[in-house]
Amino acid sequence: MKIRTLHPWKVSYKEAVRIQNELRDRLIIRSEFTNPKLVAGADVSYSKKIARFYAMVVILKYPELTPVEEAGATRPIEFPYIPGLLSFRETPVLLEAFKRVKNIPDVVIVDGQGIAHPRGLGLASHLGLILDLPTVGCAKKRLAGEHREVADRAGGYELLRINGNVVGAVLRTKKGVKPVFISPGHRIDLASSIELVLNTTRGYRLPEPTRQAHMKGGKNVKEIGI
Repeated sequence: MKIRTLHPWKVSYKEAVRIQNELRDRLIIRSEFTNPKLVAGADVSYSKKIARFYAMVVILKYPELTPVEEAGATRPIEFPYIPGLLSFRETPVLLEAFKRVKNIPDVVIVDGQGIAHPRGLGLASHLGLILDLPTVGCAKKRLAGEHREVADRAGGYELLRINGNVVGAVLRTKKGVKPVFISPGHRIDLASSIELVLNTTRGYRLPEPTRQAHMKGGKNVKEIGI
């Protein structure tokens, strides 16, 4: 897996914001792939008890969603929790997990935001630039933006806007459950992001790639006692 070095990770709040503003201009919000064969899910679990992260990357064959590979990594938490700067906390451990991946995915679904972010560079976008891979943000909560109420049916969605600009969609993947917040990360557009999430959802709120990454990561956290 190719990992690009774009900047240092041990930075101040001011420097982190500057990096986000600079990297935002490098994002490509259009689909640069067709007929994906492998889709990855990336998620980070953590222990407040001993201040460690555990990242898990799960790769599935698409569209069958059969397992191909998984890789994990653990690191100490080194960056403080600051809203809008999650990528500076979680990207380093995700990169360690991706370094162990043998099969390069065509697209990655990340448990986090893409461009639906106050500065337009959430975790999925940041990771996409470093990996130089198409990435989609699929977050459980809204970080920024406004939207209308989403119809209570699977596949229903409303556009998410920041200052009037469309940055994502609020998508209900299953009737009767809370919607998820979808936004392009890098090298993919919004329509393709929505389609991918819907096509990888199998009766649960979360798409299978991130759902499996979350479950496996949480299980590993318990097994190693963190």
